[in-house]
Amino acid sequence: MMSRMRTVIDVPDELIESLDQVGALEQRSRAALIRDAITEYLKVKSIPAAEEAFGLWKDRKTDGVRYQRSLRDEWERE
Repeated sequence: MMSRMRTVIDVPDELIESLDQVGALEQRSRAALIRDAITEYLKVKSIPAAEEAFGLWKDRKTDGVRYQRSLRDEWERE
C-alpha cells in the first residue's frame, strides 16, 4: 500500500457543498473524491507519452519513414 500524507488546504464553501452532495450520491468520503480529482488532474497535466518518446530514434541507423514503409510492405505481402 502506498504511504499517505495528510495536508491542509483551503476550499471554498461552495466546493465543499458540492463535494458533500456528490459524496452522498456516491456514498464516498470527501477525501476519496479529492484523491480521485487530484489523480485525474495529474493525468491531464502530466507529460504525454508522445513527448516522453521524443528522441528514441536518434541512435537508430534506419530512418523512421523508411522503417514504416518496410512494415507496410510486409502487410502487402500477406
